[in-house]
Amino acid sequence: MLGTLYWITLLAVVVSSASGVLKAGFMKFDLFGVIIIAITTGLGGGSLRDMLLDREVFWIRDQMFFIASLGSAIAIFIAARLLAVPPKLFLVADAAGLATFAIAGTLVSLMVGAPPLVASFMGVMTGTMGGIFRDLLCGEPPVVFLSPLYATVSWGGSLIFIALIYFNMDITQAAIIVGVGIFMARLLAIRYNICLPRFRFKTK
Repeated sequence: MLGTLYWITLLAVVVSSASGVLKAGFMKFDLFGVIIIAITTGLGGGSLRDMLLDREVFWIRDQMFFIASLGSAIAIFIAARLLAVPPKLFLVADAAGLATFAIAGTLVSLMVGAPPLVASFMGVMTGTMGGIFRDLLCGEPPVVFLSPLYATVSWGGSLIFIALIYFNMDITQAAIIVGVGIFMARLLAIRYNICLPRFRFKTK
């Protein structure tokens, strides 16, 4: 279980940090700004989760996660100067980060004894808070509050992941199935603009 969690979290940090780099790049930030946004995106959600669960923050316990985030930021910063980066690539990286962090956050929470519903919400928070911090630092409304089925697919996937574990599916297999499902559901929601109803006042 620990091995599965480690690699899922490492992948989540890399792809989430990449989404932060791309968002900062579209804002024309300098290298330092790009690194700060990338690290905030890649490590922010998991940091908040660990503080709420009263456990040592994951990237302080193991600096490899910090190194992965920093390395991802610098690599994408350089690559963007050499290759044409389509704007939609941000959404792909963001969806990948959402999926992997949702699984990692849910699994961590279950391991420390959180109830299933709380664990599923911790998965949502882990998957979305880094992006919220990223968007706020970039001076924009958080994507999670406006974009098609963002936190919704994360929460649904986290609940399905818990159910699969409850029915004794191998954790790695469950993580792959649900992670791919969250990723594809998010991209399909973007492609076909599938949204939850928005709040509105009744007009006279």
